[in-house]
Amino acid sequence: MMKFPVSYWIKFSLFNLLLVATLGLLMRYKIAFELPIIHQKNIQHSHSHFAFAGWVTQTLFVLMIYFLSKYNPALSLEKYKKVIIANLVCAYIMLFSFIFQGYGLISILFSTLSIFVSFWFAVLYFKDLKTISNDNLAKNWFKAALFFNVISSLGTFALAYMMATRNVPQDLYLSSIYYYLHFQYNGWFWFACLGLFVSQLTPTPSLIKANKTVFNWFFISCIPAYLLSVLWLKLPVWVYALAVLSAFLQIGAWIKFSKVIIPAFLKSYSLIPFFKWIYICIVASIGLKLLLQLGSTVPSIGKLAFGFRPIVIAYLHLVLLAITSLYLLIYLFTNQLVSSNSMLKKALALFTVGIFLNELVLVIQGIAGFSYTMIPYINVILLGVAFILFLGMLSMTLINIKKS
Repeated sequence: MMKFPVSYWIKFSLFNLLLVATLGLLMRYKIAFELPIIHQKNIQHSHSHFAFAGWVTQTLFVLMIYFLSKYNPALSLEKYKKVIIANLVCAYIMLFSFIFQGYGLISILFSTLSIFVSFWFAVLYFKDLKTISNDNLAKNWFKAALFFNVISSLGTFALAYMMATRNVPQDLYLSSIYYYLHFQYNGWFWFACLGLFVSQLTPTPSLIKANKTVFNWFFISCIPAYLLSVLWLKLPVWVYALAVLSAFLQIGAWIKFSKVIIPAFLKSYSLIPFFKWIYICIVASIGLKLLLQLGSTVPSIGKLAFGFRPIVIAYLHLVLLAITSLYLLIYLFTNQLVSSNSMLKKALALFTVGIFLNELVLVIQGIAGFSYTMIPYINVILLGVAFILFLGMLSMTLINIKKS
């Protein structure tokens, strides 16, 4: 059976993340200086759609197929090549079509096609997961990840319909965006990444029990946790209470995960100090995210959080960069799926510094906004941080291509 060429496909993933960083740099330049040739909203749509399809989803597809190749080498994985190529084609066409036309015929068409590609992947993967032992710790996490990826598409279909008909009620528009983001971030991305994490562990009775409990708590809380994203709507008291309960349940699940599963991972893997620090940063970011979710249930805090754009952007980047992207990168390093040398580690370190500087500056900007205080040169500072992210990713991509 032909071995799945994971390292080959990961080159595309790293290059795609470089393109995401390039678009981010371009947006920050346009905010800080004049660049009339480029439409900011179009770049923003291109940036977000390509980050999801070209970077995170593409990488998760590849790593989940890699999981199958490890635990059932007899499986024929050739069929996934078409899915990966189709996803890449959709991602690249979205990248350029959003830049040149924003929400237009081509961008809406290929956004929709990318959803059907994810459905295609889900059908194939569900079938192949049946061949994996039920004792495998990752199996249910991947099933749930695919489920949430599929249902997140309802938000996209609603958005596409509104854009196509030019009928965009504000509350419905925002609710659809947050619906999609929630089930991507807290469903598809979250469950797939935790599946990758636990897949590295050897099942024991205590681990199987803890993994089942943590999975059930996260799964049960995921759907009502969507309400945390729409607390600005006038919700009935019982619905509000459900949102609060889901926030507490997720914190409880993460505490159990941290007490049982993370220590088991640290015992199984001898990580160098640098990689341990990366994991500490990710764990701290997850803890902060869950506390912020709980804090948003306090009405006065929720109004501040939803009312200031830098806070919203900081939160979205916390999940996409500090948690999801950083975890996917560290997974590639610790599983030797990219060339590991001192130069690559320095590039990863630079990218990591850029992530947390970005969070810090956005939070400072958001807090200053509470009192309507203007921070001098804030947009130039954010441009400088975006350049650090770009430089770190450029170095990582070029070094990996050269060394592999």
